[in-house]
Amino acid sequence: MSAPYDRILTVDFETYWDSKSYTLSKLTTEEYIRHGLFHAFGMGVREFGSDAPTQWIRGDDLPEYLSGIDWGRTAVLAHNAQFDIAILSWRYNVRPAFIFDTLSMARALRGVEVGNSLARLAQAFSLPPKGTAVYSTDGLKSISREVEKELADYCAHDVHLCEEIFKRLVAGYPTSELRLIDMTLKMYTEPVLLLDKLMLVNAIESEREAREELLARLGVTDAALASNGQFAELLRTLNVEPPTKKKKPTVKTPHPKGVNFAFAKTDAMFQAMLNGDNEDVALLCEARLKVKSTTERTRAQRFLEISQRGPLPVPLSYYGALSGRWTASKGSAINMQNLKRKSFLREAIMAPVGNQLVVGDLSQIEPRVLAWYSDYFDMLDIFRSGADPYAAFGSQMFNIPGMTKDSHPDLRQSAKSALLGAGYGLGWVSFAQQLLTGFLGAPPVRYNKDFARKLGVDAAYVDKFLDWDDNVIKMLEIPHTCTDKELLIHCVAAKKIIDIYRSTAHPVVSFWDMCSGLIDSALAQGREFRYKCVTFRKGEIELPNGMKLLYPDLRRVKDDKGRSQWVYGPDATKLYAGKITNNIVQGTARIVMTDGMLRVSKRYPIKGTVHDELIAVVPNAEVDDAKTWVLAQMTMEPRYMPGIPLNADGGAHRRYGLAKN
Repeated sequence: MSAPYDRILTVDFETYWDSKSYTLSKLTTEEYIRHGLFHAFGMGVREFGSDAPTQWIRGDDLPEYLSGIDWGRTAVLAHNAQFDIAILSWRYNVRPAFIFDTLSMARALRGVEVGNSLARLAQAFSLPPKGTAVYSTDGLKSISREVEKELADYCAHDVHLCEEIFKRLVAGYPTSELRLIDMTLKMYTEPVLLLDKLMLVNAIESEREAREELLARLGVTDAALASNGQFAELLRTLNVEPPTKKKKPTVKTPHPKGVNFAFAKTDAMFQAMLNGDNEDVALLCEARLKVKSTTERTRAQRFLEISQRGPLPVPLSYYGALSGRWTASKGSAINMQNLKRKSFLREAIMAPVGNQLVVGDLSQIEPRVLAWYSDYFDMLDIFRSGADPYAAFGSQMFNIPGMTKDSHPDLRQSAKSALLGAGYGLGWVSFAQQLLTGFLGAPPVRYNKDFARKLGVDAAYVDKFLDWDDNVIKMLEIPHTCTDKELLIHCVAAKKIIDIYRSTAHPVVSFWDMCSGLIDSALAQGREFRYKCVTFRKGEIELPNGMKLLYPDLRRVKDDKGRSQWVYGPDATKLYAGKITNNIVQGTARIVMTDGMLRVSKRYPIKGTVHDELIAVVPNAEVDDAKTWVLAQMTMEPRYMPGIPLNADGGAHRRYGLAKN
């Protein structure tokens, strides 16, 4: 890539703040910068690589200074560039040619858990400590010359630290990843997505009316439903004993005693009441959810507030997860990664006038990547054929030639659950429990006798299951409202599906075995091992693009039953074959996705991404051609994964929620 810039300016803004009300700990970055109280005391700036000292540009002089720079050929470097570049863009109409961010780079190279503030990084690289002069400006709307001199010196030191940290991080950093950092930050700092104010107002009002109508019908209050104790009493008035669950261990209480109410929407027993035959109880549970599930209406209100200030900045953290995937920016108060598929919030997001949003979504990317890594040729052939992968896999799993979604919907759904979930070593206990609350977003399911027979469960299989006391103990620990006999049928059916998956997908099981052995020999002992496009080394796995999965301080410990297990990091995160498989597959799938995004971005700006989906802004006149072209860029065979069959679907519409057919 030829650099789209001639020079790099390192910048750092110092702005008005008030610890009582106007601060980034109380406001999001978007609220803070677009607020009427915003005021820049000044900006520290230095040309990276030059011998010139850092300049302090006073706030009043910033417009004139910034207007004299050719931003079309100037890159900007900052620590937490989302903040500084948003100021340049939203307050001074400055659009740098390229953005470098030491916070994003440090997150990828050091991990999220260690902390990557400027102060932490200065300490980690044995640089002079970050100063504290900024605290002297708390609540000051104007500053004296003495305070300004102190602030300017503090700012210059931050600029120096940022540059020194950048020098240490940039060596060997993949150019493609630097482009992704730039793309991610421009989703936020150069927003173009619009929000439909009227739709948001109407949705908020409709939700409020529906909630109030339901509460009036039941004769209860928000407070009664929100309180666990009062909700429990309401259930007892309906002759229902409130369900409970064991308290979960925490760092402070590793062996907790007692129980909590099982009132979360992810609790199987709550789901059973919500979907049960007792209409009064179901209605009460529905009302509880409407009161407690505030995410949708809170986000709608926040979207509405943002719409009154300007276009929607998309707040994503590059390398927010170990695998390199994006997460919501800390403190952004909106998570664009978990907008519900049918949510009105998606429809409220619109392309600018004269454009549409072209959406491309990689299909079954993780099972495809897993099949490629594990040499699961039968599965690769299924994907290559273009047939319904879940029905075709179900045909193999259950030995039913010609299975379709219409002929065997329940078995196809089980095959889908296995293909999407069991590839990472999912056990029958977790599978059975998740099914009761809704596996991977599907409706709650409890397998019955008829379905178990379809799977081939017979008396001998049940007897064998019961012969293992551990199976019975684990089964009875699963929260449930059905009888123990009904739970047994559900669990043996879930176990049968896992058993069938593992016998059918035996290449995947062999891949787990390889990963398990490499924990000790490579990740712990440091014997380098190259497998396809990844390399195992001490404490890390290098991915195809040179980025790494990090497992610092890998060590063996004993669990509470005296069994040896591998853990890593300050939080003693467990590491096992399924976890490594998950990390490698997700990390590689992410690279396949981002390679496509970078190709698309050469023609159209990418203004959002959700999991395996990109959102490009395309002029109306080019939409028809762009839909086909975007999918072609996303499914181009990676040079590091020869032979992998990729697929994607998508569409276009001015409204994001209507773009995919």
